[in-house]
Amino acid sequence: MISVDGLTVEFGGTTLFKDISFVINDRDRIALMGKNGAGKSTILKIIAGVRAPNRGRVSAPKDAVIAYLPQHLMIDDKRTLFEETAQAFAKVNEMEREIQDLNNQLSTRTDYESESYFELIEKVSTLSERFYAIEEINFDAEIEKILLGLGFVRNDFQRPTSEFSGGWRMRIELAKILLQKPDLILLDEPTNHLDIESIQWLEDFLINSAKAVIIISHDRSFVDNITNRTIEVTMGRIYDYKVNYSSYLTLRKERREQQQKQFEEQRKMIEDVEEFIDRFKGTYSKTLQVQSRVKMLEKLEIVEVDDEDNSALRLKFPASPRSGSYPVVIEDMAKNYGDHLVFGNANLTIARGERVAFVGKNGEGKSTLVKAIMSEIDYSGKLTLGHNTLIGYFAQNEASLLDEQLTVFQTIDDVAKGDIRTKVKDLLGAFMFSGDSMTKKVKVLSGGERTRLAMIKLLLEPVNLLILDEPTNHLDLKTKDILKSALQDFDGTLILVSHDRDFLDGLVEKVFEFGNKQIKEHLGDIKSFLQKKKMENLRELERNKK
Repeated sequence: MISVDGLTVEFGGTTLFKDISFVINDRDRIALMGKNGAGKSTILKIIAGVRAPNRGRVSAPKDAVIAYLPQHLMIDDKRTLFEETAQAFAKVNEMEREIQDLNNQLSTRTDYESESYFELIEKVSTLSERFYAIEEINFDAEIEKILLGLGFVRNDFQRPTSEFSGGWRMRIELAKILLQKPDLILLDEPTNHLDIESIQWLEDFLINSAKAVIIISHDRSFVDNITNRTIEVTMGRIYDYKVNYSSYLTLRKERREQQQKQFEEQRKMIEDVEEFIDRFKGTYSKTLQVQSRVKMLEKLEIVEVDDEDNSALRLKFPASPRSGSYPVVIEDMAKNYGDHLVFGNANLTIARGERVAFVGKNGEGKSTLVKAIMSEIDYSGKLTLGHNTLIGYFAQNEASLLDEQLTVFQTIDDVAKGDIRTKVKDLLGAFMFSGDSMTKKVKVLSGGERTRLAMIKLLLEPVNLLILDEPTNHLDLKTKDILKSALQDFDGTLILVSHDRDFLDGLVEKVFEFGNKQIKEHLGDIKSFLQKKKMENLRELERNKK
């Protein structure tokens, strides 16, 4: 059991949160929810011990292991993938070396009656007891199982970590955390760089193998599947619900309705009391009653209604110019990088108005095919874009292409067309740009802010083929809902490269699966695709058993 007691954090006179307390029990799967800036990541860092609160403390058993997926990864680029992952067992290996060293000292010493000799015996005994209490496992086999589960292949094991991109380096850190079998795992947006299969594997691991978990995530399906408890951080305090995210939303709505009712009843009571005071404050016979009511108001604890973003913006695309019947036709396409074949013999047709998803493990060619459609890379085979196909493309590096000298407001105002121009401020507010942030120059924005701004800019351009490559990585749940609603109303053709199942659900009617150097077409939505994949995996498992 890990206890969080009276945490308070203040920044420059502003209180982020005050006197937060809760207990983390074994088998708790906690979703930490709240608006951006509410303090969720700060709470995680305090529990992990990487920052200190102004007041309060975190209490844990002496030998408790708390593992935290940090924002800035500390990976040694001189090691191979396997060697770096094996650092998860560094403490165990260090303990074994210390025991051997102490035993060597005992075997060479002859001062058997000395106090220091008895202290040495006691030390080696205590250390050995701790070492042999650790479950005996095959370290190499465990490392292999975790790495394969997170999407690495055996050929990667001896590659230096310097060759891996940011997303894969995050998986290395995650592998080290999972191998430690910690008492508490703290994960801040763990799914941003994971494909669908790896997310499902991680879900299964956290549900069946982890002891206690606290997660911050904007992947609704991931949160719902894993958690059994939701702690909401809002207005400097917390609300603790012993339910998963979907159930929490219902309970939060009921709580807020009750608060609103109490607030209005209290406001009416205050108005009545103030009216009495104003009416009789000069009346001698009512002096005591007036004073009593004044004191009552001074001591009254005002009911607060939890902050809620009530913006009801419904983002709408400009009408799409009509394209040809088949915006994208691909025949016998193949793509190689040197001797490495990404995919071959690809044949696919996307009809006007179709909504399709590109899914599969990272590195199997999803973004490569998108770049081919955008004429950014060469390839073999034939690719035909239909008549009058106007493409709106959101690449993973889209945020870096913005004009850094423009302000946030100018960036959107310059491309807004028609009626939406009168709602630029509302639009920016819905994507978390409000007040002074609208006048910030793009060059001072964070990566997440740039991503959101690039997304708004894209959505305002009149196109009939939208291609979005991992558009939700830096978007919170509300912003994702706004984007999803807009895409549902979009009357053009849509290609989505995404690992976010909840986002894809209800958006796509066909799935192209990238894997084993092939592209397979699956008719149906993302749920039917995943169900089918599960069945195929089970059949494959049975064949392997036989």
